[in-house]
Formats: sequence, structure tokens, C-alpha cells
Amino acid sequence: MQRAEGGFVTVQYVAVVGLSLLFVVMLANLVVFQYGRGVVRAALDEGARAGTRTTAGAAECEARAGDVLADLLGGAMGAGVRLRCADDGDLVRASADVVFVGWLPAVPDWRFTAEATASRRPAP
Repeated sequence: MQRAEGGFVTVQYVAVVGLSLLFVVMLANLVVFQYGRGVVRAALDEGARAGTRTTAGAAECEARAGDVLADLLGGAMGAGVRLRCADDGDLVRASADVVFVGWLPAVPDWRFTAEATASRRPAP
């Protein structure tokens, strides 16, 4: 390989550029994971709130949380989210088990559980 000045590109230079690109991809993967976590938390909050309406319940909670996830986190990342809701009369609990798969073998999969709770209040 030849540079513009007429010298040759060294092996060290190619290795540094390659490692730099790998680092950029890993950093972008971390940013995407953080975005995904935020979407899951927002979906759970929205689902729990929807489940506390007077005529709603766990089914409405799961439907609303699923809609938010489908709108904001589709594709392979969205497929790694398992939602569930429970209604015990006074509280609606929405929870999710999440697995986000790393883009590179060097990036581990990110697994976490998130939960949101909303209380049912009587209408004024």
C-alpha cells in the first residue's frame, strides 16, 4: 500500500486504524443498548398506566406496552424483549425480561429485567 507522499503504509498503521474502527463499533453498540433500555422502560411505564384505567387490566397493559415497543424498538432488538403484566386490583405491574445481542463477538449480550408499577385510583 502506498501513501500520497510516496511512502508505504506500515502494518502498525493498519492495525491502529482497524482497532480504532472496532472501538467505534463497540461504542455505537453501547449507545444502541442504552437507547433500547430507555425504550423498554418507557414501554413498561406506558403499559402500566394504560392498565390502571377503569375498564382496563393486564391485557390492556400488555397491548399498550407492545405497541410502544413495536413503534420504537423493532427488528432483532425488539424480538429480545418478553413483556408481561399483572393486575392485582390496586396495582398494575408491567415487567420485561430483555436480551440485547452484541454486534461483535467481543461485545457480550446485555441481559436485564425491568419493572414498572402504577396504582389504580378511583375516578373523582
